[in-house]
Amino acid sequence: MAKKYFTVEEANRMLPYVRQELSFLQEAKRQFAATYQELQQTKKQQPPDDGTVFTLECRLEFMELEAQMRINRLHEQGVQVKDIDIGLFDFPSVLNGQEVLLCWRQGEPTVSHYHGIHEGYAGRRPIGE
Repeated sequence: MAKKYFTVEEANRMLPYVRQELSFLQEAKRQFAATYQELQQTKKQQPPDDGTVFTLECRLEFMELEAQMRINRLHEQGVQVKDIDIGLFDFPSVLNGQEVLLCWRQGEPTVSHYHGIHEGYAGRRPIGE
C-alpha cells in the first residue's frame, strides 16, 4: 500500500471523522476498564460465577476487537493514532520538500502544528514557521 500524504486541508477535512472515532475510543477505554474491574471482582467471589466470568470475558474481547477495528480503519486511511487518552493523531505530509507529520491534539480547532518524523510531540511547531 502506497504511503498516503495529507495536505493541511485534507487533514482538517478528516477531523470530524477523527474526533468521532476518538470519542468512541475514549469511551470504549473507560468501559473496558470498568468491565475489567467487574471481572476481577467476580473472579474473587467464592465460588466464582463461571457464567458471569465467561460473559465479562466475551464482552472484553468484543470491545477490544471493535476498538482495534476502528484504529485499523484510521490507519488504512493514513491517520496515525498516537495517544487515545490525550487525543493525539498524526497525518503524514510533505512541507517545504520534507517529510513531516501534521499533528492534531484533542481540543485544537484545526490541524495547525507539525513535527519531524523522528521528533515526536515535543518537537511540534506551528505550520508556517
